[in-house]
Amino acid sequence: MKSEHRFTKNLVAGVGVIGVLAGIVSCGGGGASNGGGTTSLQTKAQLGQALFFDTTLSTPSGMSCGTCHSPNRNFTDPRPGPTSAGVVPGLFGFRNTPSIKYMAYSPTFSISGGEGGGAIGGQFWDGRAADLQSQAKFPFLNPIEMNNPSAAAVVAAVAKGSSASAMKRLYGATIFDDTNKAFDAIVDAIATFERTPAVSPFSSKYDAFLKGLTQLSAAEVRGLGLFNGKGGCSGCHTSTSAPDGTPPLFTNFCYANLGLPKNKNNPYYTLPSKFNPLGSSFIDIGLQTTTASASDAGNFMTPTLRNVAVTPPYFHNGVFSTLDQVVNFYNTRDLGGFDPPEVPQTMDKTELGDLKLTAQESSDIVAFMNTLTDGYVVPTPGKHP
Repeated sequence: MKSEHRFTKNLVAGVGVIGVLAGIVSCGGGGASNGGGTTSLQTKAQLGQALFFDTTLSTPSGMSCGTCHSPNRNFTDPRPGPTSAGVVPGLFGFRNTPSIKYMAYSPTFSISGGEGGGAIGGQFWDGRAADLQSQAKFPFLNPIEMNNPSAAAVVAAVAKGSSASAMKRLYGATIFDDTNKAFDAIVDAIATFERTPAVSPFSSKYDAFLKGLTQLSAAEVRGLGLFNGKGGCSGCHTSTSAPDGTPPLFTNFCYANLGLPKNKNNPYYTLPSKFNPLGSSFIDIGLQTTTASASDAGNFMTPTLRNVAVTPPYFHNGVFSTLDQVVNFYNTRDLGGFDPPEVPQTMDKTELGDLKLTAQESSDIVAFMNTLTDGYVVPTPGKHP
């Protein structure tokens, strides 16, 4: 938690500058201090960032959004395991925590606007939240996450916390008089923070390469060619800039069933029957829980590959722990060596399974994916990188 607080203090001071430079964060209200000697929260992004890291907003206290989405690990869970532990000891979710990086670019969920008329966009692996604001509500109220009994409990915690005066300044002096409006304001602030460049910086080696600021290695160049060609990766993990100039997001935000096996080490299977009545027989039907369509069973959102090299484990259930394993699965799924798919009836049988990649080609694709990690420092001219 100490590292979260250090990041919070530093980013509260800096996100306003970042927002002004990017033109996406506007100042809300006057310059009044929020009192108590705490850092003044002058914008909705700053307020949202403070709420994102506030560990008093769980029941019991001790968990924040940043617990499972740590900036020190590219906004994924830094704790070990395929799924995330909740604030109540011994409780776990049933899915791997995805990064929130670049999720601000996901379109509002549509049941039929994606590739081939399928679903696209939204938030979570199954698209059950239409946008960032609605997504932020779920963890607060989930008993195996932050475990608050109601939205009113979250609002009450904010009302008596260090962000209360900023809430009143930015959303109105009477904001806490209406629980629903206050809860909406809390998640609006969090979503505003999640839209800042602090969360989506586009600062990888590949970004620098696209700007002509650096060169890719021979292996990375070969990997890029395979990514866009023989490997077929770019069919879902878009590697080109959008028409509006947004750099490549490395996802189309669509949904697919890759035929993944169950993760036998998923701690959710061991939860008490109150939380998981099916035990190890539980089947994750993914998008079907959102659309109620049997054809969507086992479909999960295509995640961005940005920062993929440093955010294992992989896929919705954390079944693989290395990129080599991931590429091998795509390459050889249909040749045996893997447990049966969890949801076989809707499995994609056309875009993966027997890609016939050589060992060198697989290695080159992994080398390219390593160029997608944020925080790349462009070498000084005349010096070796």
